[in-house]
Amino acid sequence: MTLSARQTPLDFMAAFSDPEAVARYADGPRRFVPGFEALHRMTGILLGEHATPEARVLVLGAGGGLELRALAEAHPGWSFVGVDPAREMLRQAERTLGPLMDRVTLVEGYIEDAPPGPFDAATCLLTLHFLGAEERERTVRAIHRRLRPGAPFVAAHGSFPQDEGGRSRWLARYEAYAVASGVEPEQAMRARAAVDAALAALGPEEDAAILRSGGFRDVEAFFAAFTWRGWVGRA
Repeated sequence: MTLSARQTPLDFMAAFSDPEAVARYADGPRRFVPGFEALHRMTGILLGEHATPEARVLVLGAGGGLELRALAEAHPGWSFVGVDPAREMLRQAERTLGPLMDRVTLVEGYIEDAPPGPFDAATCLLTLHFLGAEERERTVRAIHRRLRPGAPFVAAHGSFPQDEGGRSRWLARYEAYAVASGVEPEQAMRARAAVDAALAALGPEEDAAILRSGGFRDVEAFFAAFTWRGWVGRA
């Protein structure tokens, strides 16, 4: 969903605070993010390589609850702290999780509001692209400080070439994929324009470098789908 710094673009935050928009949220990522459900499954596998069966997991950008539900169902012994600044999205997460909420604590806020840990694993999906490079690195460092040594961290978000020709080409593909997935062409065009105007997307090489500068080692790319990339690293 969203999260992290207090510099999240206001137009996106407004959408995540609209109860009607939030109620429709679950359908959106599946149409705009190729392999959305597979991304959640891969995240669970990657975290599970180093997290114990009783791991405590930090989920930054937890609003909506889709990632939390997927991880909680795949790992019955894990407990979670989910952090997000959008109250309506956290309410949606409660509805999405249902009885799984007995293993989840939800925190309204940003990374500064997350418990100090130490956590056994962390995720930040579809979130860091809301932040500029400096704020992104600061957030990654704050996640790292909350993890046990060697704990796994998975990040995935919008990341694609940012040269003039490359950015335009990949955003066109982002729009085309949404239309092919059933989004109305006008809505897909508006989404592309919003991403182009407000999202602080970086190139994949710069994103990987920020994870390393934020303290993570063994950073590996594991996911690439049009304008989306994902990495795993260890604290």
